[in-house]
Amino acid sequence: MPATFQDNDITSGLKDKRKLSAYLDSLVHKHLEGIKKIKLNYIFCSDDYLLQINKQFLNHDTYTDIITFDLSETEHNLTGEIYVSADRVKENAVKFGVSYQNELHRVIFHGTLHLCGFGDKKPADKQEMRKQEDACLATYLDAATT
Repeated sequence: MPATFQDNDITSGLKDKRKLSAYLDSLVHKHLEGIKKIKLNYIFCSDDYLLQINKQFLNHDTYTDIITFDLSETEHNLTGEIYVSADRVKENAVKFGVSYQNELHRVIFHGTLHLCGFGDKKPADKQEMRKQEDACLATYLDAATT
């Protein structure tokens, strides 16, 4: 399975992990040519846990919903470690008026898109990232209902 999902100090409630892993595999292959092996590890955690990672590795003293680390050692193997704050996802779901599962999937796709080379620092990059997230959500949710 190209992607694994684990709960650290919080329960994520993520469903259909095998189907999601297969979708993430196809997403990576769509955006990156020549990838032979994919290993993505999603770790779901609390705000406090992710804040400590943010401080330790990025020198940021702010809450965030996701931090993505590209641990790839060769151009043909994609290895990533993605930390997701379930607390922040829950809060953002309420803020944006979407379901928790919808926001959780958006954040998961966001991390994978970062590993595929999409950024979100500049306004144009942020707009493209949102467009890609929306496309992923539409494709994944459509496939889940058929």
